[in-house]
Amino acid sequence: MIWVRACSALVGFRAPTCVRSLHSFPGITVAQYKTSEHFIFCSGTRDYNPKQMAIREKVFNTIIRCFKRHGAETIDTPVFELKETLTGKYGEDSKLIYDLKDQGGELLSLRYDLTVPFARYLAMNKITNIKRYHIAKVYRRDNPAMTRGRYREFYQCDFDIAGQYDAMIPDAECLKIVHEILNELDLGDFRIKVNDRRILDGMFAVCGVPDDKFRTICSTVDKLDKMSWEDVKKEMVNEKGLSEEAADQIGEYVSMQGGMDLAERLLQDHKMSQSKQACAGLSDIKLLFKYLQLFHVTDKVVFDLSLARGLDYYTGVIYEAVLTQASAVSAANEAQNCANAEESVSVGSVAGGGRYDGLVGMFDPKGRRVPCVGVSIGIERIFSIMEQKASPEKVRTTEVQIMVASAQKNLLEERLQLISELWNAGIKAEVMYKKNPKLLSQLQYCEEAGIPLVAILGEQELKDGVVKLRVVATREEVDISRADLISEIKRRTEA
Repeated sequence: MIWVRACSALVGFRAPTCVRSLHSFPGITVAQYKTSEHFIFCSGTRDYNPKQMAIREKVFNTIIRCFKRHGAETIDTPVFELKETLTGKYGEDSKLIYDLKDQGGELLSLRYDLTVPFARYLAMNKITNIKRYHIAKVYRRDNPAMTRGRYREFYQCDFDIAGQYDAMIPDAECLKIVHEILNELDLGDFRIKVNDRRILDGMFAVCGVPDDKFRTICSTVDKLDKMSWEDVKKEMVNEKGLSEEAADQIGEYVSMQGGMDLAERLLQDHKMSQSKQACAGLSDIKLLFKYLQLFHVTDKVVFDLSLARGLDYYTGVIYEAVLTQASAVSAANEAQNCANAEESVSVGSVAGGGRYDGLVGMFDPKGRRVPCVGVSIGIERIFSIMEQKASPEKVRTTEVQIMVASAQKNLLEERLQLISELWNAGIKAEVMYKKNPKLLSQLQYCEEAGIPLVAILGEQELKDGVVKLRVVATREEVDISRADLISEIKRRTEA
């Protein structure tokens, strides 16, 4: 109930929205659920068991290695910000910000993403050049869809480059990073869609969209990955007040996809060529594809005029990585025959980002701009796939290299002395917390936990100054001198 009360401190979040739901408890059996009287949990959040955390850690390590490979350093920012810091940065999604109750005069909100806090951090610290990554939790008052990896509390993994550099070089590196991570995680086939806010704004202008409707129409176009064109058009016309003629012209453009050839064709388009904004964006898209060819990633990148990304702070190139339908279906088929169809994997975007050259200036007293471009990896959606693809019995939850065991009674002190030597040498080791454990129980524990080696002590081994080293998988046993034990363990487990 403590968590329920904590959630009640969020404006608009009432305790009754906390639900008893098995979908919130992967790994909890029906029997466990039915016998528990106090399973109350906030919808859109979840617990993770050790096997799930082992998978998450593997994904995090893959992402962090990639970020570091590209020269990024890391920072951290508070989980909440002044409400005014977040207000007006997310367009129609601003309604999803969690506001905290007034705590003595400060109006605070939980962070919605890591980008706005990063921009605030740059402005406050007068930083004009940095390549940073940040992995932390963010919060959104969204409608949760647990099986699609959509939560109210979730991690973001952000990589951003801030500074004044030549056009499209940092942007191309961000796309290269997305390509590397998705390839290394082996999620299946994917596509990285790219567009440019200047192209969108130019398109809206030549199609007859009034200036004051650019952002709201952009938010509607952003729904094309979830809604049909007919529904998007209906929202534009009936809810946003756009003329049918303008909507139809937009429809012609947003159906276009291609590569550098499409950018060249649109530069010759009689309408688009009238917009300086659109032409600048199209020229940069051409340059971007030139660099992406050098990075050998154009096979996965498509120039897609329907990509909008509804956040207000984007000013230039935008991009989004999506798994193709075939790969999502494949991941679902590899899952372990979920009893409920709702449990199968189905995800949308797994990464997204873009250029936001004006955001830092919003927080600088003198309005000084720091050009920025970045990408956010959708870790929860990726984890939804990795979790279902993984075979639970093959997931190790610890990194223990060896178990110190005894073959006879009254050898607790000798076991503790040996394990202390191993710990001091940096060996990951465990010992059973019993004075006289049965050897069979110790060996069974190693098999269940996936511990590869056992160091067995007995009276004869102690007299001879050796340890019997057992390989759990093959049950091979060999006597190793105490002096050579540490090097032998490292040789066998650190290859």
